[in-house]
Amino acid sequence: MPESGSSFALGTRRVSRMGYGAMQLAGPGVFGPPKDMDVARAVLREAIALGVNHIDTSDFYGPYITNQLIREALHPYPDDLVIVTKVGAVRGTDASWIPARAPADLTRAVHDNLRNLRLDAIDVVNLRVGGVQGPVEGSIEEQFSTLAELQRQGLIRNLGLSNVTSTQLAEARAIGEVVCVQNLYNVAQRKDDAFIDELTEKGIAYVPFFPLGGFAPLQSAILSEVGAELGTTPMQIALAWLLKRAPNILLIPGTSSLAHLRENMGADKLDLPDTALAKLATIAA
Repeated sequence: MPESGSSFALGTRRVSRMGYGAMQLAGPGVFGPPKDMDVARAVLREAIALGVNHIDTSDFYGPYITNQLIREALHPYPDDLVIVTKVGAVRGTDASWIPARAPADLTRAVHDNLRNLRLDAIDVVNLRVGGVQGPVEGSIEEQFSTLAELQRQGLIRNLGLSNVTSTQLAEARAIGEVVCVQNLYNVAQRKDDAFIDELTEKGIAYVPFFPLGGFAPLQSAILSEVGAELGTTPMQIALAWLLKRAPNILLIPGTSSLAHLRENMGADKLDLPDTALAKLATIAA
């Protein structure tokens, strides 16, 4: 596996490869406010103090909750902070996730993100495509062109994609530059192996969502075994494996706990020996 560096380009900026995902700051099911707003704000401030300069969020987390927490905790933002958001869905009153990818929906979502984050321009906006089960082939020309026009208007600095295929990436790149792809990937779920290699060659950042399993946290005897051998936690092992997997992988593990945040941030200090990598390679198989 390639050696892992400490930073990678995300559009026109370089960011630390250990970022933070804000999804878990919302309430249960990523809906409504958290139990303790002060703790949520403290987690965000601690992430910055630990060196995070890449935060992933969306207005459909809550909805609106995580963006408002980010604004309350961190505005005015550090000069080096890159905030990435997603558009392409809204939440129903029953907490359902509803696709919202018409041009008017996407335009409204960008303006909502700008307002809730108190920004004049968003560093990166990802177009969220696909479905619950993963990417679904189909044209994204109209949707990506809508975001490219908002970029020309100066409301977005860089464009990315989420939950997409290689074919959809190629279609988007014919319209405008794509600086990152955010798909499901972790040590146990590796359908994107070939896609990651393609993006590495193109110099495009790959940001795995659910790097620790998401709503169903990773559970593996092998992870536990390697963690015990190296004197650390299974989750740190899973994050360290991703950093080792490809130099263009940027991590955004999410948590609402200060203790877990600090644990996650220690993953970039781990050096996984070849014997550990060989064991971890068997998890997906």
